[in-house]
Amino acid sequence: MTYAVIVLTGGRGERLGGVDKAALSFRDATLLDHVLSVVDDASRKVVVGPEKDLPGVVWAREDPPGGGPLAGLAAGLAEVTEEWVAVLAVDQPGLTKDTIARLRAVGRNAVLRDDRVQWLIGFWNTAQLREALPGDPRNLPLRKTLLQLHPVEVPALPGEARDVDTPADLDTLHSG
Repeated sequence: MTYAVIVLTGGRGERLGGVDKAALSFRDATLLDHVLSVVDDASRKVVVGPEKDLPGVVWAREDPPGGGPLAGLAAGLAEVTEEWVAVLAVDQPGLTKDTIARLRAVGRNAVLRDDRVQWLIGFWNTAQLREALPGDPRNLPLRKTLLQLHPVEVPALPGEARDVDTPADLDTLHSG
């Protein structure tokens, strides 16, 4: 089954002092490079956020910028033609190809779950996702929209759902 991926990079990184999370170093590359590497088999890669010099990527931007993850998802979805789409946040260093394979294997809408549902690590039917989007997604909660799609919760492996939100997370990222 072919699929697309939408990687959301547009957050302000406020708890990290305004750092561009997509550009953070991780394993001799960036967090964006890492996330894209785990979906290298996606037929289309859409990155929502400030454009960078990165070949093979379709860039999208919510209007206005800073409208939140649901607005970013809507902007990315406008570039997707595939039946299925993985939706990921850029600040997920624990993601692996196996993470995506397990979500895809469900065969229907699926999200990763550790101690909580990880709404920005999911695999979705594109038509259902489009139908669930509100007319104006700016500053609305992503969770409320995605809950309507009744995703299967796929258990996360240890460390798989960790993200980079705080200086302590960044220290852990660089020491790992």
